[in-house]
Amino acid sequence: MMSSDDSTRMKGQQDFLDSLTAFTKEHRASHWSGPLSEYLEKIVAADPHAAARTSHQYMWDMIRWTRKEDEHGNFRSGLFDQELFGVDESLERVVDYFKAAAAGSEVGRRLLLLLGPPSGGKSSLVILLKRGLEEYSYTEAGALYGIKDCPVHESPLHLIPHSLRGTFRETYGVDIKGEVCPHCRVRLEQQYNGDFLRMPVERIFISEAGRMGIGTYAPHDPTTADIADLVGSVDLSKVAEFGDEGDPRAWSWSGAVYAASRGMLEMIEILKVKREFLYLLLTLTQEKNVKVSRFPLIYLDETILAHTNLAEFRKFLQESENEALLDRMVIIQVPYTLNYKDEARIYKKLISSAAPAFREVHLDPHVLDAAAVFAILTRLHEGEEKEQELVKKIRIHANEDVEGVNRSDAERARNKLPDEGLSGVSPRFVINALSNAIIQSDKRSLTTMDVLLALKDGIESDARIDPKKKRKWVDYLVVARKYFYNRWVKEDVHKALFVSFEQEAQDLLDKYLDEVEATLDNRQIKDPITNEERRPDERFLRSVEEKIHISDSGKQSFRQEVVRKAMGAFKRNEKFTLDSHAQLHDAVQQYLFEQRREVLRLVSSSARPDEEVRQKISVVEKRLVDEYGYDTHSAREALNYVTTLLAQE
Repeated sequence: MMSSDDSTRMKGQQDFLDSLTAFTKEHRASHWSGPLSEYLEKIVAADPHAAARTSHQYMWDMIRWTRKEDEHGNFRSGLFDQELFGVDESLERVVDYFKAAAAGSEVGRRLLLLLGPPSGGKSSLVILLKRGLEEYSYTEAGALYGIKDCPVHESPLHLIPHSLRGTFRETYGVDIKGEVCPHCRVRLEQQYNGDFLRMPVERIFISEAGRMGIGTYAPHDPTTADIADLVGSVDLSKVAEFGDEGDPRAWSWSGAVYAASRGMLEMIEILKVKREFLYLLLTLTQEKNVKVSRFPLIYLDETILAHTNLAEFRKFLQESENEALLDRMVIIQVPYTLNYKDEARIYKKLISSAAPAFREVHLDPHVLDAAAVFAILTRLHEGEEKEQELVKKIRIHANEDVEGVNRSDAERARNKLPDEGLSGVSPRFVINALSNAIIQSDKRSLTTMDVLLALKDGIESDARIDPKKKRKWVDYLVVARKYFYNRWVKEDVHKALFVSFEQEAQDLLDKYLDEVEATLDNRQIKDPITNEERRPDERFLRSVEEKIHISDSGKQSFRQEVVRKAMGAFKRNEKFTLDSHAQLHDAVQQYLFEQRREVLRLVSSSARPDEEVRQKISVVEKRLVDEYGYDTHSAREALNYVTTLLAQE
């Protein structure tokens, strides 16, 4: 008999095969080939604008093709949603670059340079653009055509003579930009006797592996780097066949700029290359052509997207002769995220792509968030802020409501200082520490404390970090534990201990609201048990408010704000809940926690628990496992940890 696991696995396999079939159907594209005359009649006539698209316009169409509608009804590109987190501002600037370039502005004549720290997402962003181009070229909307066997897969419209291009514009409503490459010019004369209408055209599909529409250049040793890697060189094996080194058919068209024609050229660590490389690339960006020996200018339409690190860029800035080069670049910073929730999503993505042995290790629900808080602390501006101020900044950057900070103040605080996010711990550093903790652990379960200790070991053993910074970063681990993890784990244990917590907390919130309204209206309130009229319970109100440090002088404005929010919810036909007011949420939780403190101590600290206590412990652990993301080991550790915290208070 087939087990349920086998049945689930077989269903999963069938679902995957069905997905493959659906993907194939969706991306099935008709291969087309024919002479230029047929291309003009069937393809260009149907959509002249698509036929005449530049590389920037093609990139912009691809980005728009991936767009999705968000919860606010706004459209945003879906290209980056599942891979890049916390760099929305940089992504918006990249999208704006392509939008402006596609519109024909001067931006399209600038090289796009992504600048940022290691592991900040620069390479991932470029990879996503490349994968998007490949996929888009297989759709009908992304259909792309080139002269058959052209080494730069150029647009067939280049074959239209200049004397006829004015008529073409009047007929089709679009301009033709570009010149026939030397290779196709020779073919046109020798094979087709100048009859350009007979030149063969075919549909092309962008492929990095196939060197079609995507080129990549990574620098070698600058002293030995050869510009032929970009623009090719004479192919001596063909010189004998064609009898002349100046024959374009005897040229090796293997350079990266030729592979990238009609699409995108990625330049890795661009500022490490020789200056002659940079001038060639910037001329290509500005003028859309390159010059190699023996040939006239070669027209190439491609987007050049480069990336480099901060150290190389600062060195580049120090050389005054680079000013002209900088003026021809659009520089977009891609810093580390300062939102710990987005940072935790990055870790989750990296773990999901790790080896199965690592993915199968259970992480308690706060491991990634606590590690992310530490990482963000290292990226903030190094000032003289106290711990509480740092905690506020972390929460503000995570878009959390913070006591005493209104929306406009929070927006100003989120405006990064120039150096924030450009240094500090990289996601790789955290993942390396996490990997070491997994390797060294004899359990298949890691707690937040295990990982914080692993990060401490990683800091202390890293010879690249100076002693002063090591001490500060270890202090940041303490901040992450003290002000974030402690609060999170207390809340989990508290809610797990009291099954009726949610309803109990809502009842307490309703009571607080009733008492506040009566106080503000200066009226009495009816006791729900005795039905007697009484004055509002000021002692109760203050005992809740003091949990979040509302002063006696500030209680009136706080209460008025609560009532305004409650009235707003009422007008929207919504229930006023704990999630409606972050500060009140914290106050109610802490109030209930204080009331149950002794019960928690009893449940989690008995050295030799009797059957009743053991049963309570079992229920709490089970709830932590079933509803809050723990496993048995981490649930027990959480209980023990919270007990220790209570003993210290």
